[in-house]
Amino acid sequence: MAEYNIVPLLKLIEQFEKLPGIGNKSARRLAYYMLKLPKDEMEEFLNALKVAHNKIKYCKVCCNLTDKELCPICCNEKRDNSIICVVENPKDVFALERTHEFFAVYHVLHGALSPLSGVGPDQLTIKELLVRIRKEIVKEVIMATNPTVEGEATAMYVSKLLKPIGIKISRLAYGIPVGADLEYADEITLLRALEGRHEM
Repeated sequence: MAEYNIVPLLKLIEQFEKLPGIGNKSARRLAYYMLKLPKDEMEEFLNALKVAHNKIKYCKVCCNLTDKELCPICCNEKRDNSIICVVENPKDVFALERTHEFFAVYHVLHGALSPLSGVGPDQLTIKELLVRIRKEIVKEVIMATNPTVEGEATAMYVSKLLKPIGIKISRLAYGIPVGADLEYADEITLLRALEGRHEM
């Protein structure tokens, strides 16, 4: 292919391949798309990326993404600060907020424990969570990490740290999706569906 002689194009494809969920074909498609953009649109894209990278930081309370000292959720006085929902990533906050049913607050860990990938407790915001819980009046911590091996390990680790403080710790129940067959559900999903069962 002719593109193998164009070093800047190859480097651009390589950069796109570093993005999560982007394979070689998608990276190539994105690279060609970006090259076709008019100069002003390209400048607008690059500027938005630069501004976001420079201005977005962690909320000093919950570690969610924000462009101010506190995120909009931590600023909201109508929120119940006595219940903290612990999630892995900022996108999990957005997912839970879409339900319009959760009126407490969050804490974002920015990942999950994964020794094989070199992610230990010090790479997550677990210390910040512990400091926060000692400062505030907290009745319950909801562990809402993902139903993966890493997510489960993280929930167990954080729960063990919080138990001596005497706070109620609950785990988000994961169930069978509507319309799905039991035989296709994995063990963790089935276990969480059983644990989260309620009386009919």
